[in-house]
Amino acid sequence: MILELDCGNSLIKWRVLGGASMGGVVDSDEALLAALRGVSGLFLSGVRLVSVRSDAETASLVSMLEAEFAVPVLCAQPALSLAGVRNGYAEYARLGLDRWLAVVGAYQLAGGACLVLDLGTAVTSDFVNAEGEHLGGYICPGLPLMRNQLRTHTRRIRYGDEAAEQALQSFQPGRSTAEAVERGCALMLRGFALTQVELARERWGEHFSIYLTGGDASQIEAVLPQASLVSDLVFIGLAQACPLPGVR
Repeated sequence: MILELDCGNSLIKWRVLGGASMGGVVDSDEALLAALRGVSGLFLSGVRLVSVRSDAETASLVSMLEAEFAVPVLCAQPALSLAGVRNGYAEYARLGLDRWLAVVGAYQLAGGACLVLDLGTAVTSDFVNAEGEHLGGYICPGLPLMRNQLRTHTRRIRYGDEAAEQALQSFQPGRSTAEAVERGCALMLRGFALTQVELARERWGEHFSIYLTGGDASQIEAVLPQASLVSDLVFIGLAQACPLPGVR
């Protein structure tokens, strides 16, 4: 069995490959260990991970996993090129590793020009041409950041998660603060995504693929029916960055 980890600043996404494959999302190293200890019949032969945490935090997690499971842990590293994709940043090591692996994963699926939209705490877009050249992309705040900035800096904006969820049942003009904020932020997200598609069309006409990933990807599925929602896009790239014997 192989353990794969996508370690963000606040959450860790994990999955086990082999046997009865399973996975989940946790908010700490300790919660990860507890979740893994709860997997019946777990016997790991390898671990691979991508982390955007500090070097010290990543090293601590690696040490914990190696001590618990007595297996090597492979960590994805920045690269100028990988699996047919050439990093487009002037300083290639400054491109976020999770973003880089999502780009690599998308190109493996597309085999040609593609647009990658990752909708998480921050929203990123990346453009890759048919030859595998990463052309760069854009970053903007995601729904959590937009919502929290309004709540933090506007005193009268106060509402709970239940009101936020109910507000997104419609996109009619909001008749309460929760509706106005939630629908406004969601429409900004949709507008960003549609703009990225138009920019891709200016370059490639209709000859490109669109991939959506990240926790809020479902928010824009309706306006991009031609896109593919691939929740494990980073893991597809991780397999290229950290190959393990007998595992794809």
